[in-house]
Amino acid sequence: MLAYLAPLVVLLSGLAAGVLFGTQLGGWPLLMALPADRYVHAHAFFATRYDPAMPLCLLGTVLGDIALAVLAPDPVSRALFTAGAASAAVTVVISLTKNVPVNKWVQTLDPDALPENFAELDPRRAWGAWNLRRSVLTALSFLLNCTALVVLL
Repeated sequence: MLAYLAPLVVLLSGLAAGVLFGTQLGGWPLLMALPADRYVHAHAFFATRYDPAMPLCLLGTVLGDIALAVLAPDPVSRALFTAGAASAAVTVVISLTKNVPVNKWVQTLDPDALPENFAELDPRRAWGAWNLRRSVLTALSFLLNCTALVVLL
């Protein structure tokens, strides 16, 4: 079971980390540089592109890491898988409480008829800060899972 589950978890955590790394390199700088109407259009577009892949990758990482922490034959790999699960779980919490609500709100906006106080409501800075946190946590989860896989070998 370990021989199949560990590489799958590494794959899932790597995909999640890669997507979030990509947002830090390209998506986020683009969103920050756009005027408000184009930002709303682009953010709404991006937000619909990662579902359901990202939730599957992150939840698969959490559940897979928990299973691997139980199944792992040595304390080092158990600890690494447990830490990987925790890091991915915090990413899920941040996503659900900070980033996804903004994504859903932005999708309700009409780029051609933004609220007059949009400059006050503009969520970019807060969204970006939370996205950076979850990017770091997801990369950490991937690193922990890769290390645990090496320990298992």
